[in-house]
Amino acid sequence: MANYQTFAQLYDNLFDGELYLQWRDYVAANVPDKNGKLLDLAGGAGRLAVLLAQAGYQDVSVFDLSPEMLSLAMKHAEEANVTIPLIEGDMTEWSDLSTQYQTITSFADSFNYLGKKDQLKETFTQVYQHLLADGQFLFDMITPYQINEVYPGYMYNWHDEETAFLWSSYEGERANSVEHELTFFVYQEEIDGYQQLQELHYEYAYTLTEIKALLAEVGFKDIEVHADFGQAPVSETTTRWFFKAHK
Repeated sequence: MANYQTFAQLYDNLFDGELYLQWRDYVAANVPDKNGKLLDLAGGAGRLAVLLAQAGYQDVSVFDLSPEMLSLAMKHAEEANVTIPLIEGDMTEWSDLSTQYQTITSFADSFNYLGKKDQLKETFTQVYQHLLADGQFLFDMITPYQINEVYPGYMYNWHDEETAFLWSSYEGERANSVEHELTFFVYQEEIDGYQQLQELHYEYAYTLTEIKALLAEVGFKDIEVHADFGQAPVSETTTRWFFKAHK
């Protein structure tokens, strides 16, 4: 358990905060009504939810599978002096939650961690069922171009006086997949040395045709797809798609 708590904190500390500002602006451009209920699905440590609450959105909640991430979300909300309801659950099955929302969001390629189309469809179904009539769904996914052309061979290294972080990405075993090897070295005062923590993350890409077909099968309409946080049309070299769809 200590390792997961450490990983959650390290991920939160290292994530590029500028991206949260861009996701906030993307939501603001597409959700002018700040009074409707908004759920950030797979919202992790609540960084986006806090920014939205600070921007005037009156009813923002976070849904995530990780209790460690939700604990961080509670901490960030308290530090920002905003109220963020937290929901722990699996995004592929949360039919026991009766609340419906005007807007549901999910960013940071959370859906790319779903390795089967059935899981993606189940998640879209849950989103659809938890939206109010004419509610909208905003999310992003990284593309096959990102998975197949950008990630393989990618390396990123970072360190300060107490922590070092190594990220290496490799082509996955199946088509349109990638493996990320994440290694942290964290200084531990009690041993006057560094503890090594390591995780493997797997991401999967789907074609734009597949994603749009699944959304339509579930019942979504008016499906729009853009690049660059909604600012540009998609192209063959788009690395991240931004979707907007209505119930």
